Amino acid sequence: MRTRDLFILSGIIGIILMMVVPIPLALLDFLLIINITIALMIILIAMNTQQALDFSIFPTLLLITTLFRLALNVSTTRNILTEAEAGNVVATFGSFVAGGNLVVGFVVFLILVIVQFIVITKGSERVAEVGARFTLDAMPGKQMAIDADLNSGLINEQEAKDRRKKIEREADFYGAMDGASKFVKGDAIASIVILFINMIGGLIIGATFHDMTLSESLKTFSILTIGDGLVSQIPALLISSAAGIIVTRAASEGNLASDLTAQLFSYPKLLYVVAGTILFLGIFTPIHFITTAPIAGLLILAAVRMQRNLSRKAEETEHMVEEQKIEEVRSPESVVSLLSVDPIEFEFGYGLIPLADTEQGGDLLDRIILIRRQCALELGLVVPVIRIHDNIQLRPNDYVIKIKGNTVARGDLLLNHYLAMSPGIEDDSIVGIETSEPAFGLPALWIDESMKERAELSGYTVVDPPSVVATHLTEVVKRHAHELLGRQETKLLVENVKESYPAIVEELIPNVLSVGDIQKVLAKLLKEKISIRDLVTIFETLADYGTYTKDPDILTEYVRQALSRQITNQFASGGDSLKVVTIGPALEKKIAESVQQTEHGSYLALDPVSSQTIFQKVTEQVSKLVQQGQQPVILASPTIRMYLRQLLERTMQDITVLSYSELEPQAEIQSVGVVNL
Repeated sequence: MRTRDLFILSGIIGIILMMVVPIPLALLDFLLIINITIALMIILIAMNTQQALDFSIFPTLLLITTLFRLALNVSTTRNILTEAEAGNVVATFGSFVAGGNLVVGFVVFLILVIVQFIVITKGSERVAEVGARFTLDAMPGKQMAIDADLNSGLINEQEAKDRRKKIEREADFYGAMDGASKFVKGDAIASIVILFINMIGGLIIGATFHDMTLSESLKTFSILTIGDGLVSQIPALLISSAAGIIVTRAASEGNLASDLTAQLFSYPKLLYVVAGTILFLGIFTPIHFITTAPIAGLLILAAVRMQRNLSRKAEETEHMVEEQKIEEVRSPESVVSLLSVDPIEFEFGYGLIPLADTEQGGDLLDRIILIRRQCALELGLVVPVIRIHDNIQLRPNDYVIKIKGNTVARGDLLLNHYLAMSPGIEDDSIVGIETSEPAFGLPALWIDESMKERAELSGYTVVDPPSVVATHLTEVVKRHAHELLGRQETKLLVENVKESYPAIVEELIPNVLSVGDIQKVLAKLLKEKISIRDLVTIFETLADYGTYTKDPDILTEYVRQALSRQITNQFASGGDSLKVVTIGPALEKKIAESVQQTEHGSYLALDPVSSQTIFQKVTEQVSKLVQQGQQPVILASPTIRMYLRQLLERTMQDITVLSYSELEPQAEIQSVGVVNL
């Protein structure tokens, strides 16, 4: 064993021997000073720890010091009752505190006991109890957070072990503190009992064995009893205060002194209020001005110095931030940040800044939140954050929408005007600036406030500039939704489904399909504006057919058939019949014969003349639907639907191509034309 181990063991054995073996008065004085020294060391260490675990030995130390203090009480009590003296330390404390008045001495001692027992000890005990309870309740959540960080790669295995060990030590520490606080409480009760034993026993023994008169016995043993109580209670008060400091340290970033100065004196303006209140008391109350003026002056001086320090720190912080930005620009790694591309960007000229500036009444940010919610409900897609910023290279009233850094749409706005779209019958009395509606390309007019009411009475659709932008942005997001869905976004959707339907995901990924395969299927659905919100049905279908084929085109067709109710409601809602253009037998046969099968999949191989003929025939029939104000829909057989869609999307991106198996049997279908060769 090491020397320090032997020293600690010898000390513990010595404490136990003190309770049964008489101690010389000189050694007793030395041990009493040691007790006070240890108490001072403990409270100073408690004040300078940053976390409770920095003083994790405190519960054990609390038991040892309590045992040591009780052993000293037993030794002093033995000397008081047998020899009517307990050394210079006890006599000094008793005579100095009492000041020749026994009543004052008893009152001071009782006040110390009450403060320790009722205020500090009870409070520390309650805080330790609550701290232990909440620490134990929070353990499962903290363990799950550690596991989540470990699984996501934020921490390594060793860091996870260290954090778990810290959580276990915190639980053990607060549990030990909850029990150790009972020692201090019991010590306070024992001090009161020992007080009465020393007093009553001293009076009896003094009169019986020491031939003292009643007054001499009362004076001698009262002073010794008070001194003994004070020598015991002052260290006990210090240690119980240290216990309170330890268990009440929460969310601390430094020791007690730094936290006090940083948090208590962080509001210099409040010190002026306090100084004014103190001056008011000195001027308008019997409290003399001479008493309050120095205190108020010190507060004002402290407030001035604090304001200067805060201003200097703010300047230093701003200077450091600027230097860091300069260093980041100079460093080679700063170029890496330029490689990132935002999924969606909305750039506008300086004339459109009021659209996004909330202080000028702009609500574009709120409208974008609604756009993301709308896309989530209609398409089942979590739209990435849309970055909004001005661009001085644009004309003042122009804006552009970018997808992954490339411009996909642009438009212009007149903020003090309204966009009026004609109902089909022009009204010559409506005058304005001719333009095109940016989302759908319809002819429109920019009209001013005075013309708005007349346009609405004439049947024009009148919208304000923010609504024009919101509509345009919504349509762009829907049109390019398939480009916004990557593997990372797909993985997030998969994880969301896994929380409620783990069996589907575990069977599908990665045994049947990979995340990339699923992303391709979902992107193909979004490209044709089919909502992917019903991911459970989509995953069920992919799990059923993914074992037979990995071709995303074929898997997409199976999924579309599984979503037949959704597709029917989307294109034939409201109980109206679905007006479609059907494909004739000759054209279906031509397309089926032109499909080429390869090891990488199948594709449509038509000669240019046939392709041009098909485009012309489809355009003629689709125009009939457009003239009737209907959405153009082409209906084909399931075997050629995807090939026909691949052919038509080159020139007619917005046209919808459905198959018979994608519509519910009860859906009412009305053919308004046939495309044939």
